[in-house]
Amino acid sequence: MPALPATTDQAVTLLREFGAESISHPGGTLLTHLQRVQERLATWKARPALQLAGLCHAFYGTDGFPAALLPLDRRQDLAAIIGDEAEAIVYLYASCDRKATYPALNQADAAFRDRFTGRSCVPGPQLRRDFAELSAANELDLAHIDSAFRDKWGPELLALFTRLQDLLSADAWSECRTVLAAPAHLPPS
Repeated sequence: MPALPATTDQAVTLLREFGAESISHPGGTLLTHLQRVQERLATWKARPALQLAGLCHAFYGTDGFPAALLPLDRRQDLAAIIGDEAEAIVYLYASCDRKATYPALNQADAAFRDRFTGRSCVPGPQLRRDFAELSAANELDLAHIDSAFRDKWGPELLALFTRLQDLLSADAWSECRTVLAAPAHLPPS
């Protein structure tokens, strides 16, 4: 089921208002990247809240892309548009301290370190699956659109998503294997 078009339109309006359309990003602008992530999640049949989180995942910046569009003290503004569930996914994604969290992310009781507060928590199973699926959609968009990114990070990302495959949908895992394991450059025949 696709995310509600009116909600998506409101989120895109907010993204434009905060400059996502003018921030350079592999494959165009940050806005086009965010829309591709949402589309990929829709293709994987993710529920609407996760699709909206995919569209909005960079509002607070991320550990890999520090440009924040909205300050954390305005989280309620985003939640008012996309809903509390989607906003919670956006916050979890944005707050992830990747170096501290990724090594044990596949373990159900592993701590998830918040880079904003320095605190750790153990997200429930649904939130862990959402985080893994959104992470895969984000990284696969970059790997698909930018061969230099895929060449540099593909093996490491494939190892990460291999560890997380039990948290991923079948479609997400299949695309991880296809995109990240594909040879970047074929020799001339």
